Amino acid sequence: MEKLEYKDSNKKPSINDNAITKLSVCGVIKDHTLDVLQKLESEMPSVFQSYSDLYVRYLHSVRDIFGTCSLAEKQYFDKTKIDQNTLKIFDSYLESVTNILESQIDFSNSLTRTYMQLRLSSIDSWDKYMHFCVDMYAKSMASFSSKE
Repeated sequence: MEKLEYKDSNKKPSINDNAITKLSVCGVIKDHTLDVLQKLESEMPSVFQSYSDLYVRYLHSVRDIFGTCSLAEKQYFDKTKIDQNTLKIFDSYLESVTNILESQIDFSNSLTRTYMQLRLSSIDSWDKYMHFCVDMYAKSMASFSSKE
């Protein structure tokens, strides 16, 4: 593909710019496509950071509300003198529920990691295939060009 030459290397050319030696359809499409992809890529860290900040704030809020309610409930339940054996059974039950939830969280995280690896592998395979197709396309175009 031909390289565009510009009088001012810091300035992007415009269609009406006389400094452009030659434009090509592929070059114009490629330049604008790369601009969009570069913009998306540059925005990703802030998008992910925003989701992370949102999640951290959500968890902090839930922890705060639960802590406040827990203090109020503690004062009430401490006065009721609940049987210790009942509390031990309740503690055991909540421990098993906690273990199940933590196990599900671990499983979910493992599944997500595996899924992401699958997607990355799929993209790598697709990329290799597309490079093969583009190489074949380029060879076909070159053979058509050489016949003229």
